[in-house]
Amino acid sequence: MQTTPEGVPTGTLTYDPVPHAALLADYCLSAGEGDRLLVAGGTGALPLVREVTRAFLRRGARPVVRLEYPGQDEDWAALASGAVLDQTHAADLVDAEALDGSLRILTPEPDPRGDAARRARLTAARAPLATLRARKKWSLTLFPTAHAAAQAGMTEAEFGAFVMRAMFLDRPDPVAAWGEVRTMQAELIKRLTRADVVRIEAPGTDLTLRVGGRTWANSDGRRNMPSGEVFTGPVEHSAEGVVTFTVPASYAGQMVRGARLVFRTGEVVEASAEEGEEVLRAALATDPGARRLGELGIGTNSGIQAPTGNILFDEKIGGTVHLALGRSYPETGGVNASAIHWDLITDLRRGGRLSLDGEVMQEGGVFRR
Repeated sequence: MQTTPEGVPTGTLTYDPVPHAALLADYCLSAGEGDRLLVAGGTGALPLVREVTRAFLRRGARPVVRLEYPGQDEDWAALASGAVLDQTHAADLVDAEALDGSLRILTPEPDPRGDAARRARLTAARAPLATLRARKKWSLTLFPTAHAAAQAGMTEAEFGAFVMRAMFLDRPDPVAAWGEVRTMQAELIKRLTRADVVRIEAPGTDLTLRVGGRTWANSDGRRNMPSGEVFTGPVEHSAEGVVTFTVPASYAGQMVRGARLVFRTGEVVEASAEEGEEVLRAALATDPGARRLGELGIGTNSGIQAPTGNILFDEKIGGTVHLALGRSYPETGGVNASAIHWDLITDLRRGGRLSLDGEVMQEGGVFRR
C-alpha cells in the first residue's frame, strides 16, 4: 500500500458517518428501547449527529441532541458573571441524572485564545455534571473536521480515511476487529496486574508510580472510539520523580508543548512548559486534585503512528504512555477527585523504557515477551 511521507495510507477510502454512527449505537453504547441518550457535539459535526440520532431512534432510544457553536465555551468564560461561571444550575444536574447514557463528539475547530484561569473555573463548575455522566454508559468519538486534518498535517480526505481506519471501519466486521484488540490487551493486563511499582524512563523522564491493588481497564473501543490502551489509577501519593511530555497536548483549546512536571509524594511541586506554561499552571490550579495523577495509560494501537494534535488518537499511539492530571476513573480503584482529567503523553519509542518491579516490560516502544 502506498503512503504519504507522514505514513498515511492512500487509497479510495472516504469518511462515512453512517457506519460510524452504527458502531457507536450498537457497539459503544448498546442503544436500547427507551434509553435516554445525550448526543453532544459541535455544529461542525452535524452529519454525524444526524446519523447517530437516526441510529438511536431506529433502536428505540430517545436521543437528546445538544449542539455547541465554535467558541461557545470561550464566550461563557469571557462573559459569564461569577455566579454563572462558578455554579452548575440545579436543573442541569436533574437533567444529567435522568440520562441513561451520553455520547460526546469531539469537533475540533480553531479556538480563540481566552483567559485560561476563567476556563479552569468553568471546568470546575461543570465537574458535578461530568461525575453524574461518568456513572452511566458513555462514549467519546471524533468527527473529522478541516481543522483536525490541518492539525494532523493531512488533507481532509487523508484524515477522513485515517479516522475510518483507526476505528476499523475499513474492515468487513469492525466489532470483531475490536474483539481482537480486547483479547490482546487482556493478555497484557495479566502481566500488569501482578506489578506494584511502575518506572517510566526516557530522555527528561524518570518517574515511579505504585499500582499494586489497582484494577487495569481494557479500553477496547466501547468508551473511546477509536481506542487501544490499557489504563489504571495509580496510588495517589506514590508518584516520585520527573516526567517530560514529548507529545503536544491541547487544554481548553490551547496547545501545550514540552510540559515538564516534578512529583513528590504524588503531588506536582514544579511545573514548566516550552509553550503554554500559563495554561499548564491554570489547569494545575483548578483544585487540589488537579496536582495529582488520576490515570496511567499505555497505548497499544500500532495503527496510529504519528501525533495528530488530538488526544483521542494520540494517547493510543503504540509505544507511548500517558498520565492524566486530575480525576480518576472509579472502576480502576483510583480515588483522586478533580474537575479536570487531562491526558499528557510521552513517547517511549526513542530511548524509552517501561519497567514493572525492576523488570523491563517495554523498551523502545516494543513489549518484551
